[in-house]
Amino acid sequence: MSEKKNDSCRLGKVGGEAIIEGVMMKSPERHSIAVRKEDGSIVYKNKENKTIKTKYKILGIPLVRGITNFIETLLLSYRTLDDGTNMLGIMDEEEPSKFEKWLEKKLGKNAFMSVLMGISMVFALILVAFMFVFLPVFITNGLGTVLNVELGFWRNVIEGVLKIVIFVIYLYLASLIPDMKRVFQYHGAEHKSVFCFESGEELTVENVKKFKRFHPRCGTALMFVIILISILVSAIIPAGISQWLRMALKLLTLPLTVGIGYEYVMYAGKHDNPVTRFFSAPGLWMQRITTKEPDDSQIEIAITALKLSMPSVFPDFAPENGKMFEEETKEADNDEKNG
Repeated sequence: MSEKKNDSCRLGKVGGEAIIEGVMMKSPERHSIAVRKEDGSIVYKNKENKTIKTKYKILGIPLVRGITNFIETLLLSYRTLDDGTNMLGIMDEEEPSKFEKWLEKKLGKNAFMSVLMGISMVFALILVAFMFVFLPVFITNGLGTVLNVELGFWRNVIEGVLKIVIFVIYLYLASLIPDMKRVFQYHGAEHKSVFCFESGEELTVENVKKFKRFHPRCGTALMFVIILISILVSAIIPAGISQWLRMALKLLTLPLTVGIGYEYVMYAGKHDNPVTRFFSAPGLWMQRITTKEPDDSQIEIAITALKLSMPSVFPDFAPENGKMFEEETKEADNDEKNG
């Protein structure tokens, strides 16, 4: 593991996300996706970053920017997953159902994919609300009824512990899925590449391999921090009110929780001291589940995505054995026309 001190001007400049057989990296300039196809070639895609914070300055102030970033990151994550599957050709290999064909015919392919992504996002948010808001409250109420005791202050503590337990079980079960294990390897490659870049060392496979795969600015760490902060924020909610009102208030305080969590994770990513190490430890422990040691080919993908996302730092970079996805799409369209 490299012990070289981080180059402070590079801290927090780039982050990413692991996807199926690939990595997305995001910098202030743009975000880039690189995936490894079955034939071993690399396909990549670049897009300029656009944020609503540049138009409405109020959305960039502390706490508020965390909420804005959370929503934009969620939207970007879904677009990245969609782009990644298209780049791999997964969607082309699957035969759509009659209902999907009907929707695509009525709405058009682009509109159909947008509707599908929107529906998926709604279901994902409902699942998160059920797992981390409704389920802990119902279990805690059931425990109080069975024991025939008034939980009082301990209600918030029990609900918080249940959130953590549910989160850990969910991640552990996901890690048992073979395809997810490969995604977690790419997740490790993403973290190690970012650490290498932040250290100021040259981005090579051999250099990246020296770095650890546990990063304090990881989304896993953010989720864990948000859960811990939610326990503290929930302490201000009276314990004696109805469970439905409690759940409603928890949902209303969620933006505040996300805002505080974002500010802490950004601070922890730039400051290494006993306090940040203590509070970041649980999130880093969780990355033992959500990241795995990558192989050289996976590290190469992460390096490719990182360099492509920062053209001002790596202006002459062109991936070997790589092709832009847009170019591949145009060639396929021309082949159809010529055929």
